[in-house]
Amino acid sequence: MEQKDNNKDNKSKWLKRAGMGAFIFFLAKGLVWLAVFFFAAKSCSWSI
Repeated sequence: MEQKDNNKDNKSKWLKRAGMGAFIFFLAKGLVWLAVFFFAAKSCSWSI
C-alpha cells in the first residue's frame, strides 16, 4: 500500500516537471518566432 502511494507521488512530480518543461519550451519557441517575424519585418520595412 505504501509503495503505491510513493509511486503515485513520483508520477505526480514527473508530470509537474514535464508540464513545466513543456511550458518553458513552447514559451521560448513562441518568443523566438516573434523575434524572427519582428526582425524580418524590420529588415523589409517597405515605406508606403
